Amino acid sequence: MKVTGFAIFGFVLLSISCSRSNNLLLGEVEANAGEHKIQVTDCYRTSVSPPRQLQDLADGKHVYAFTPCKDADVLIRGDELIVNGRTYGVIKERDAIKVDHGRVLINEHEPTATPVK
Repeated sequence: MKVTGFAIFGFVLLSISCSRSNNLLLGEVEANAGEHKIQVTDCYRTSVSPPRQLQDLADGKHVYAFTPCKDADVLIRGDELIVNGRTYGVIKERDAIKVDHGRVLINEHEPTATPVK
């Protein structure tokens, strides 16, 4: 009987810690920054702060910062994507961004990264 109780408790605990935006079991975090869907894997956090909208650029384009884990720092500055201090070029509205164990994908394609100047 004790084993069944522990199993039920474990299942309830996992169910509570897993949601569409934060799946602790799989280590995936998902959020929207403006029109962009951002997914980060290998991120085992019980709670994650949503993306922050920072001050707009001079041309009126929006800036978003999302740091769900210490090794995943995503910055969308207008139409430029920067992840962990490296720029991944221009992104379009509604592009999906995925940081998968250090790899960055835009719409499931791997762009070329360059250091931010």
